[in-house]
Amino acid sequence: MKAMILAAGRGERMKPLSDFAPKPMLSVAGKPLIRWQLDRLVASGITEIVINHAWLGDHIEHALGNGEGFGCSIKYSREAQALETAGGIAYALDWLDDGPFVVVSGDIYTEYNYRTLFSVAEDIAAGKADAHLVLVPNPDFHPEGDMGLDGELIAPDATPRHTYGNIAVFNPALFRDTPKGEKKKLFPWLYEFARAGRVTGEVFDGTWDNIGTPEQLNALDARLNRPRQIH
Repeated sequence: MKAMILAAGRGERMKPLSDFAPKPMLSVAGKPLIRWQLDRLVASGITEIVINHAWLGDHIEHALGNGEGFGCSIKYSREAQALETAGGIAYALDWLDDGPFVVVSGDIYTEYNYRTLFSVAEDIAAGKADAHLVLVPNPDFHPEGDMGLDGELIAPDATPRHTYGNIAVFNPALFRDTPKGEKKKLFPWLYEFARAGRVTGEVFDGTWDNIGTPEQLNALDARLNRPRQIH
């Protein structure tokens, strides 16, 4: 199974830090955010990676190269301007082949075990669903959440509501009708498939941080650098 790391966003709220580096290249605990994602994907057994980029994308390519030094193979989907999530995926389909693939954001930090998504991908390949979304408890900056669950199915209007954790598995067929180069958001477009009972989901309540501002970046860095208690 392949994975795509989304790294094309401008990071407006992260200014002025993102004026000089793409947000996924900002570091916590001595390592760029995107490297934390890359390393966890490789540790799970996912070693074929596609990274999309737009703003200062050459910084990412210079740091990661072809992936050989990190135990993986990296291809780059270069966008002249950021195409949003669905548009970016559609633009990169030629690199992602015909099977289900993982999509994660390059500017989150999480200890989610990507290995658990292999069985989800098998279900999608078997036609049981078109997508699977990993949700998280609502963070302080997004208390209303995005969607709920009805059993194992994503239900856009269900309660309690959770926040999309920027981790998913998709059937590539979902994106084949999107014109290449078209700017397109993932939501609310994906909700039509959810309402048809074609999108499964889960709630992950472990470590997860969406790094949107310099303050959030500094807080995560301080937390990761804090000595762990030994009992």
